[in-house]
Amino acid sequence: MHYLVIPTNHIKTVKDLRPGEEDYSLVSHMYKLGKSTLLHDAPDAAKYRFGFHRPPFNSVDHLHLHCTALPYKSVWRRLKYVSVGWLGAYVSVEHVLQYLDTNKDTKTGVPLGDEPELHV
Repeated sequence: MHYLVIPTNHIKTVKDLRPGEEDYSLVSHMYKLGKSTLLHDAPDAAKYRFGFHRPPFNSVDHLHLHCTALPYKSVWRRLKYVSVGWLGAYVSVEHVLQYLDTNKDTKTGVPLGDEPELHV
């Protein structure tokens, strides 16, 4: 099972999110919505995965959270949705939330230099 949670307001990609309450609340809400939907529709799944594709690996220029129930049935999906932090094509929602949380002094799990590029 694979769902997408798409915000109403246009945000191009995950790289356009910035630390702070507004983007943290948005991604947190997307995560909660996706998680509750999967728990309802796929309660017997072995595991769940939530994340975003990073440019240039995203196929649509509108932020959307992938919510998937595991295990994957195809090898391609296993590779397409594997998270290796900010360096990979797919980044987990947990890494994104950690980056956006301004209430934390450290960004544990998001190594230095792997944060999204800032556009000034």
